[in-house]
Amino acid sequence: MTRAATARRWATGAAYGGGGVGLAGGVLVGLLRLQARTARRRVKARAVHDPPSGDGLYGRRARSRGSRPIVLAMLGDSSAVGLGVERAAETPGVLLAAALAELAERPVRLVRLAVSGAVSRALEDQVDRALAEKPDVAVIMIGANDVTSRTKPSVSVHHLGEAVRRLTEAGCEVVVGTCPDLGTVRPIAQPLRRLARRWSRQLAAAQTIAVVAAGGRTVSLGSVLGPSFATDHSLFSIDEFHPSAAGYASAAAVLLPSVADAVGVWPAAADRRLPRRREAVRPVARAAARAAGRPGTEVRAAEIEGAGAGPRGSWARLLRRRPPAIPTPEQAEEAAEVPVGS
Repeated sequence: MTRAATARRWATGAAYGGGGVGLAGGVLVGLLRLQARTARRRVKARAVHDPPSGDGLYGRRARSRGSRPIVLAMLGDSSAVGLGVERAAETPGVLLAAALAELAERPVRLVRLAVSGAVSRALEDQVDRALAEKPDVAVIMIGANDVTSRTKPSVSVHHLGEAVRRLTEAGCEVVVGTCPDLGTVRPIAQPLRRLARRWSRQLAAAQTIAVVAAGGRTVSLGSVLGPSFATDHSLFSIDEFHPSAAGYASAAAVLLPSVADAVGVWPAAADRRLPRRREAVRPVARAAARAAGRPGTEVRAAEIEGAGAGPRGSWARLLRRRPPAIPTPEQAEEAAEVPVGS
């Protein structure tokens, strides 16, 4: 079964089974479970604490100081929290808020609602709290814990799709950073690492189908937190599981164009300069499968004249942008109306 077909099956709620551990046989299953326990112990032994939230107003130098702030909500798991760094200014939420304020020339109010260890079903509570903040745009980073906890992909995808639907129906733009590539986590040994890569990429593709159907857009984080991490260990934090400050900066840079475009402040000229091969329109399942293995690929709904596809139809637009420069932690701190902590 192709990745596109698997993603479509999971996204439409089919039961999880068949093409996973079950094919490996009893001996391999036992080995995988042993490796998983060993990896969890190694990560837990080097556990770190959540950094300060960084919640607050950014854009002290924004020209339109009287403008209503753009409200940015960060939802999801430890990757949205920024677990693995010590300073709020090193977290993806603060980096995105500072960069967005500069692009929009308007203040941005950051609200971090993500929870370390969260799985997709925890998004319901996070969305409840987000809606009270009336966000203009929400960034969701979720999926790794669903893989490691062996949550059924159909269940995981259902909860994510419902979260996106609730936010979009409230008038909030949604950008989802899909499940990262867990095949690069150093405490995980083979053959579990190979299977972790396969599962995380298939989940990322299924997430994309569900998010596009619910009116949001996705950005592939699999490769951003994948091959580059496999070769550059400076992108991992001390626990060898979560990104370092440099890793979060890389993820924020990949997410920024989509977040800025969602609220209408990404320069159109930047996209016009892209090579033609970096943009394409495909059936959503094929687009999702292709994006899962390509760094920083955005997928969102597309209308095809004469093809019967509406704004949430069966076609999707793929776009790969060159990651822009992201503020340094020091610049992010300078952009804050009040100190963001250390």
